[in-house]
Amino acid sequence: MVVSSPPAEALPATLVGGYLGAGKTTLVNHLLRHAGGRRIAVLVNDFGKVEIDAALIESRAETVISLAGGCLCCSFGDDLVGTLNGLAAGDPRPDALLIELSGVALPGSVARTVRLAPGVEVAGILVLADAAEIRRQAADPYVGDTVRQQLAEADWVLANKPDLAGDAAQRELPGWLATVAPRARVLVCAAEQLAPELLFGWRAAPGRDALSTFAARALGADARAAAVFACRSARPAAHGDPERLGAALAAASSGVLRAKGFARDRAGQGWLLQVAGPQCRVTRAEFSGPGGLVLIGLRGVVDAPGFGVEGLVLDPP
Repeated sequence: MVVSSPPAEALPATLVGGYLGAGKTTLVNHLLRHAGGRRIAVLVNDFGKVEIDAALIESRAETVISLAGGCLCCSFGDDLVGTLNGLAAGDPRPDALLIELSGVALPGSVARTVRLAPGVEVAGILVLADAAEIRRQAADPYVGDTVRQQLAEADWVLANKPDLAGDAAQRELPGWLATVAPRARVLVCAAEQLAPELLFGWRAAPGRDALSTFAARALGADARAAAVFACRSARPAAHGDPERLGAALAAASSGVLRAKGFARDRAGQGWLLQVAGPQCRVTRAEFSGPGGLVLIGLRGVVDAPGFGVEGLVLDPP
């Protein structure tokens, strides 16, 4: 839990990691194709090996690829902080950053570097795992330590390509991942089914009606995402405790993968809550009305009749 005074709006950076062949580039291309009007900057260490879909590329320079919709892809080489500073100060500035890590990179180490850049915050760490190969890779005497540490540092683990794993492996995989990635939220689906809002979040509108509208439409544009994920809108209980509510949303037992919205404390002060897996950030915010939140979770969980989180009054699914 992080509680702080109102900062200048930080540029959110999501780290995408995972061992070689897990499907990171496939996921990045999927997110770019479904950017939803956001200007996304993709950062890669090895520019020569970047594999952005040709249909997305508008122009290519030595270290920058201009992409459709105002997105771009650039190399950070050995100066990640300098690249982040340049993007955060840019005009137009990106709406969100994706940092695609190498197959052997440790996301926790990169996250610590990202936090050195003023005006940039780590929105979350997603680690992809090849559903058919991850247990063998984690047990490998040469690369197993790296694979297990990547998983342990994740906020979300995406078990990609589940169709290539046998039925028994698919049944056992979530339980095994929960032991090697105890702080992460485990998702079992193809990279092309991931809801972009899970990583990018959304522009939080202060009005509950605007949040409810987002919840109704967020996943409807992509049937593949809607088959796996569901949205709920909710309002905080009157005279509540935003810190306690944030902690409840970030708890694994909540079933919430991502949440964002506004709440008031007992003194009437406004707060912005942002939850990404086990991470929760609560910051001061000015808004009108009672506030409201949008939650994203797995279909069959957050939209189930018995779903509930202490401190929230849920709108109908």
